Amino acid sequence: MLRRILKRLDYCLLVTVAIILAFGLVIIATATHQGQHPYAYVEKQLIWIAMGAVLLSVFLYLDYGVLARFERHLYVFNLVMLASVLVIGHHALGAQRWIQLGPFQFQPSEFAKVLYIVTFASFLSRRGDNLKRFRDLLLPLAYMLVPMALIIKQPDLGTALVFLAITFGMLFMAGARPLTIVAMIGGGLAAAVGGLWAHVRFGLPLPLHSYQISRLTIFLNPWSDWHGAGYNIIQSQIALGSGGLFGKGLFGGSQSQISFLPVAYADFIFAVAGETMGFIGALALLILFFVVLYRSVRIASLAKDQFGMLLASGVASMLFFHVLINVGAASGVMPVTGIPLPFFSYGGSAVMSDLAALGLLMAVHVQRQKIVF
Repeated sequence: MLRRILKRLDYCLLVTVAIILAFGLVIIATATHQGQHPYAYVEKQLIWIAMGAVLLSVFLYLDYGVLARFERHLYVFNLVMLASVLVIGHHALGAQRWIQLGPFQFQPSEFAKVLYIVTFASFLSRRGDNLKRFRDLLLPLAYMLVPMALIIKQPDLGTALVFLAITFGMLFMAGARPLTIVAMIGGGLAAAVGGLWAHVRFGLPLPLHSYQISRLTIFLNPWSDWHGAGYNIIQSQIALGSGGLFGKGLFGGSQSQISFLPVAYADFIFAVAGETMGFIGALALLILFFVVLYRSVRIASLAKDQFGMLLASGVASMLFFHVLINVGAASGVMPVTGIPLPFFSYGGSAVMSDLAALGLLMAVHVQRQKIVF
């Protein structure tokens, strides 16, 4: 069986992700090379990558069709896991998103995205083609809103938006009318913009913290609060611009080395890549992500059943949205929501969940034809 699996792996996707992981380790080292233990962050990231590789292998060996049988159990488990954060979660940086397990912390909302892809794929595959009318989409949206509300409560607006991207991407692939999806997205954006405008103009109360509202709007004019909410965006743009064509070289960037750029190893790691490796390095990274997304969509198109197709589509939607928002935020054209760059940003929960999602993709690809035991 091992030989058959190895023969059917998508090595183009696997090698591309390995290159992104290695590239990320180099940039993390550049952004955190300080103090008595200059490679402490890299060592931790390596441990998390190894743990993520174990999750990848588990999903790869597992018959992904079995997961559909446990949809309700996994969905309830997901909700319990997210709800537990609100009860026993660890507070940090003004949020309650982490659970402490001995010396380790993990962020349940990162793993919740992968579990949601599995359960929502099963939910949609059971509904068949009954997604043509607007009212047919109400139940799938309700299915999404429960875990999404628990994540917003933490608060973690960025991850909640990822759930929206996953949901609409999978609905589109499941057969929902494109015009209906576009209308829903457009209506949602219009309502959000209108709500923000009414909040600023008339003081309309919103279910968001003041700093979240600032993050959603400050990218339009970061210099209006250059020493406050707009500081991160300005420093990120300076880092990207100062890199020029070929960059300042590893450990040579002023914004990351002198700590002008906050959280440079996570939220703004793309800016560090642009500063140290220049436009060429940033473009190369984007090309690598394009390959990952292309191979993910291709795997979805070759899946043997609708459940597998939806699994791959959910992973592709998640990865695409992460790249779009992270790179857009670092460039100053998108709100800063704290969404990590897949396989690249520093963070244990993020990289482990990304590799678990990659395992799902690989399983769909390997099992597109029956494997004889």
